[in-house]
Amino acid sequence: MKVFIVYYSMYGHIHRMAEAVRDGVKEVRGADVSMYRAPETLPEEVLKKMGALEAQKSFAHVPVCVVEDLPSADAIIFGTPTRYGNMCGQMRQFLDATGGLWARGALVGKVGSVFASSATQHGGQESTILSFHTNLLHHGMIVVGLPYTFEGQMRIDEITGGSPYGSSTIAGSKGERLPSENELSAARYQGKHVAEITAKLIR
Repeated sequence: MKVFIVYYSMYGHIHRMAEAVRDGVKEVRGADVSMYRAPETLPEEVLKKMGALEAQKSFAHVPVCVVEDLPSADAIIFGTPTRYGNMCGQMRQFLDATGGLWARGALVGKVGSVFASSATQHGGQESTILSFHTNLLHHGMIVVGLPYTFEGQMRIDEITGGSPYGSSTIAGSKGERLPSENELSAARYQGKHVAEITAKLIR
């Protein structure tokens, strides 16, 4: 059972969530999980001015995903930061390149799931994941979210990401906030949940 985690991370928040998703997938027997980055679209000089270049060095070892790699996975879990309530441009461009896969139905019947981040508590985490789901449905994928059996999304003692649509984290307006343990737990739960459902479908 192959599970891909395909994500874009500018400052490392989504990368940390992706690692937690990976750890959750690994809890399921027979799961082979691989992490991939969506291709960067910004020039290096722009990333440097944005203060992102140094942060990205910590996960530069993660290979860049190629569209034609996707059909070899049984499940794909996507991660993206929020841009005005939608996925980031890098992920948008990556998905826009999957037209050939769509034309031949290469992703039909595979499991798809999404996690996200935003700068603020109400910065569009849910709308980002929901609008991302539209792409998965057009590809004929089976959409899996984060069920309320993960009780951490019911917490009111702290500001936290996470919804029935998928795990998420709040990065802060300057990227100063790292994913909390509750948010990482949600990501691990989502990874395990996706892998368990995928295993059942394969059986």
